[in-house]
Amino acid sequence: MSVQLPLGVQLRDSATFASFHSAHNRQLLTALKETRETCVYFWGKAGTGKSHLLQALCHEKAGEGWRVAYLPLAEPDLMPAMLDDMDQFDLICVDDLHYVAGKKDWEIALFHCYNRIQTRAGRLVISANQAPPSLPIGLPDLASRLGWGLVFQFHELADEDKQAALQLRAQARGLDLSDEVAAYLLRHAPRDMSSLFSLLERLDKASLAAQRKLTIPFVRQFI
Repeated sequence: MSVQLPLGVQLRDSATFASFHSAHNRQLLTALKETRETCVYFWGKAGTGKSHLLQALCHEKAGEGWRVAYLPLAEPDLMPAMLDDMDQFDLICVDDLHYVAGKKDWEIALFHCYNRIQTRAGRLVISANQAPPSLPIGLPDLASRLGWGLVFQFHELADEDKQAALQLRAQARGLDLSDEVAAYLLRHAPRDMSSLFSLLERLDKASLAAQRKLTIPFVRQFI
């Protein structure tokens, strides 16, 4: 696949649309797959699955032959100059924009990158923790452009959807996660999806090592 990643960054193999439980985010999912808008911006709380969705989009579009770049701005070693030549890509996914909001060099680089992508009819997909008007963007021209395209709130999953998402992820891993065990995890583990998926991955490895099924006694012992 043609995906450009900063040094040390990898796309998770498990980050696919097939393993994403869309719930109330179906409109966003459709827009990511089908829109021709220059920019799609979506925002929501940390740990709700925004990075998963961006990486899933990278996987899918790279598989279709697109030239794709993924920039997780939470990574401290990234530099604004990385954006200088990125208009050559068909799709640029910028994760966690709020980490660089208010930083002049980043804002200028993003502004010019946006303009070049628009000229080439490329696509820019951005995630953040706040809606565009709430971000402390100092460059007015960049602030206005962030609202030009499609803007979505990324909705956190309700409990029943979190259980369905856990079981969908387990199924993708070839793991049998019963309703009872999934409900137990929701009651006794951190409730954000990032932590739940990380726990599920560790449970999968532990159950394979112990040659045991995921039962409530096994999970209780593990956590």
